[in-house]
Amino acid sequence: MIKEERLQIIINTLDKGAKVRLDELSRLLNVSEDTVRRDIKELDSQGLLRAVRGGAISRSPIPQHYRDREKYNQQHKQVIANKALPFLKDGQVVFFDGGTSVVALAAVLPKDLKITIITNSFPVANILEDHPNAEVIFAGGRLHKTAFITIGQETIDTFRKVHADICILGICSLHHSMGITSIIYEDAQLNNIMINQARKTIALSALEKINTVEPYYVCPVNDVDVIITETEPDNAALDAYRHLGIEVV
Repeated sequence: MIKEERLQIIINTLDKGAKVRLDELSRLLNVSEDTVRRDIKELDSQGLLRAVRGGAISRSPIPQHYRDREKYNQQHKQVIANKALPFLKDGQVVFFDGGTSVVALAAVLPKDLKITIITNSFPVANILEDHPNAEVIFAGGRLHKTAFITIGQETIDTFRKVHADICILGICSLHHSMGITSIIYEDAQLNNIMINQARKTIALSALEKINTVEPYYVCPVNDVDVIITETEPDNAALDAYRHLGIEVV
């Protein structure tokens, strides 16, 4: 079997189960584990999967640039946003990160909801500009031009000075054993701080981001209290999270 055939089989196998093991692939392809390890490393360098100890797992299929993400799966984001609304109450102080699902939530906030939102997302701030009862605190800093968020020490300091009721995160990648991860190093740092400074964390995640991994670690998955997706909560892909005691909506 030539290398190109092996690489395609690895990708096809990963698509079926979101995770592959070196020993299993070695038997399937009838080659050594070292050969499989080199194949996985090559696929990782191409951005087609994420190499991990003992095998590989899927990467998030979501586009990286905000302009591409905002147009991606808009219908699913609306479902997720509407499911998140009941968790928001008058008088709360809430962190909103820069995820596009969080932007969708900001867009459907009831006009009579009296809430304080701390965000580093320019799109969130723009949407809430005309909200009559939402107090908005914008965390200044350096503009990250791909994500349309602020980053840096000034941004970090803003979140560290607040004890929020809820942290709303638009998830990049979420895996039951590998945790929450991000494609942006600075965003991963900020998300970790936001989670630590909030009493409760709600993760907004399209189903296709579940059981995927990106390079930069945010926190273990059980730091999240609630996972909201566009699918029915009894979906089998979410079993591992329910077993960890996480509410799935």
